[in-house]
Amino acid sequence: MMLWLALVALIGAGAALAVQAPVNAALSRGLGDATMAVCVNFLVGLVVMVVVWGLRGGWPSAGFAGQVPLWGWLGGVMGATYITVLILTVPLTGALTAAAAVILGQMVMAMLLDRFGAFGLTVQEITWQRLAGLALVLGGLLLSRT
Repeated sequence: MMLWLALVALIGAGAALAVQAPVNAALSRGLGDATMAVCVNFLVGLVVMVVVWGLRGGWPSAGFAGQVPLWGWLGGVMGATYITVLILTVPLTGALTAAAAVILGQMVMAMLLDRFGAFGLTVQEITWQRLAGLALVLGGLLLSRT
């Protein structure tokens, strides 16, 4: 049951990402600057998360920053890059093609992360079924442009 709930949550998160791309592109057009749109996006996200954190309570233990590996701080950089790329490309590609390209990139990287057990993941071999899944997403990406 928990697996199904997790999958539904992930599908919902994917749907939100598909909506977020054109919304942020419209924000960029309205502001006249893609960089400012990314800043506004993260500012709004920060405000929302501060409220959630405040409702949830709790503060990290003293010295928490030293307990996080250096690569653990890169999520914000990756998020900013992702949002910027979407803002700049969705108006050119459309939401479907952008989503398919992002999903393909996610799947390729996820397969490599799984294969090598990166960042503490359980090692999972690259199988023909996983490669077939990548091929199907690549096919969907190519078909989205016809």
